[in-house]
Amino acid sequence: MTQPMPTEIYNLGIIAGSRSLPFLIAREARRAGMKRIVAVGFEGETDPALSAVVDELVWLKVGQLSKLIAAFRERDVRHCVMGGQIAPKNLFDVRPDFRAMMLLFKLKEKNAHTIFGGIAAELQKEGVTLIEATPWLTESMPGPGFHLGPKVSAGLKEDLAYGFRIAKETARLEIGQTVVVKEGVVLAVEGFEGTDRCIERGGELAGGKGGATVVKVAKLNHDMRFDIPCIGKRTIETCIKAGIQLLGIESRSTILLERDEVEAVLKRARLTLCTVE
Repeated sequence: MTQPMPTEIYNLGIIAGSRSLPFLIAREARRAGMKRIVAVGFEGETDPALSAVVDELVWLKVGQLSKLIAAFRERDVRHCVMGGQIAPKNLFDVRPDFRAMMLLFKLKEKNAHTIFGGIAAELQKEGVTLIEATPWLTESMPGPGFHLGPKVSAGLKEDLAYGFRIAKETARLEIGQTVVVKEGVVLAVEGFEGTDRCIERGGELAGGKGGATVVKVAKLNHDMRFDIPCIGKRTIETCIKAGIQLLGIESRSTILLERDEVEAVLKRARLTLCTVE
């Protein structure tokens, strides 16, 4: 299905998880001329302050798929985007409604691609199309040659290239999109615990001596409607605490949140952030 141009959409829905991505989407969509924005937030996840940058914030519990669809249909929202995370512990604690339960029952494999793809299909059945948020986020997705922080050594560049290859493979296998490497050794691969915990574990296995490299990528043919790779101030601070020396993100495929704050933190740290092809 061809995605409509942003100028053709007047009512935009946001399925809003945690952290700052829902805010960025709302602000950029509004700046581009979006007339009305309705966000669906989740108890214990979404920041209530989001209500200040959208026209309406509807609260649900994780797993209430029927109410999610109804929230958009009742407000004449025909296009929506996903943004923000749901904590892994809450995915385990979820009590799905009947529609969500049937969706999960039909899935042979349960990962981000299949679950979110299933949600998109259920939304589409009711006339609500899940689209990419990327048209409003291009300025927040660094391209080739992006570099903040100190110059890196030849050895770190080798680890960056190696980590990129490994991360692409683990992402293809639906394991995770982040790896930590040091001197050609894979120290940690992201699993269900998420990016920050992977970085912390990799830092510990580096022996507390620093010098490790983190690489975060998107899957090949990544569906940018959901699970868009993101980093922000919190990721940078986690890297610093873990003694990471280089953080590489895939060019044009990773959203850099809170850029001003990230740049301020990096000026005081011995950490480099760059893009990798």
